[in-house]
Amino acid sequence: MNLTLSKRGDYVVRSALCLARAYESGEQRKIREVVAEMGVPQNYASQILAELVRGGLATSRAGRDGGYRLSRAPESISLLEVVEAGEGPLRPDRCALGDGPCRWEGVCPLHATWSAATEALRKVLADATLAEVQKQDLALEEGSAVRPADSHRTVHTNIQVEDWVHIERGADAIVERLQHDGWIAHHLGEAYGEAESLRSHIDPESSPWRATSAAAVRLGPPSTRPDGATHLALSWQVSLAGGADSRLEGQVELRSIDRDRTELHLVGRFRPPARPGPAAEPDPKADRLTRATVRSFLRRVASAIEVP
Repeated sequence: MNLTLSKRGDYVVRSALCLARAYESGEQRKIREVVAEMGVPQNYASQILAELVRGGLATSRAGRDGGYRLSRAPESISLLEVVEAGEGPLRPDRCALGDGPCRWEGVCPLHATWSAATEALRKVLADATLAEVQKQDLALEEGSAVRPADSHRTVHTNIQVEDWVHIERGADAIVERLQHDGWIAHHLGEAYGEAESLRSHIDPESSPWRATSAAAVRLGPPSTRPDGATHLALSWQVSLAGGADSRLEGQVELRSIDRDRTELHLVGRFRPPARPGPAAEPDPKADRLTRATVRSFLRRVASAIEVP
């Protein structure tokens, strides 16, 4: 028996987690930010967020400063509400055993047991809050969560990346430029295109790295550390030819070298493209292509920022 969520239910829970992360700050989350942070398919995200709005769990606001936000605090939203927003009511709509002997005309012999099991599942989900799931999500991000022995998660090969460039501009000017809508996505598309050219030479049988649509990018608000460096969370998701996706989750650090020169330092986890499915494997030359993509992206960002 399969006790996993459907794809729709999966994406609804992911989207709710993304909105929960932003609730305390009062941020409105854009569709592209939900895609970049939670890996919800870009062509499906607006429908998924609409499910949360229809379920009364989120609100939406149009305009440049608009987006999506939870309608109430994560502590007051049960996991059952979120799951049912995507899956519909978690109650069986037919007898567990279907048709059978004539004596089963009114009810099947499994009815009472199956109903009890359904109600037990509903109670567990009703007793769990979105805030509790969000807390576990943050623990996983920080690496402090313990991996359960019965984990069913397919292990992806994430590659640790770290690279930097020097930019002939002050940190404030760089932050302002980075936050322009669509600007990073454009340079990401070009960087993946450069990686695709390299891939076609070194490993033509591997998964393509050519982007099929604009990247979804999430850039967090800047924060200044005690040492004077400026930090911004950065994540992106790129849909590639052949049905594969590639993701990055990381941090950008801006550190002033002098008044007119800044070091931009990127560190994070990069997921190279892999074919969909439980046996998905990264490309054999994934490490080289990953570093080429990140290097190309940083070079393009630096060159564009330095243009008057």
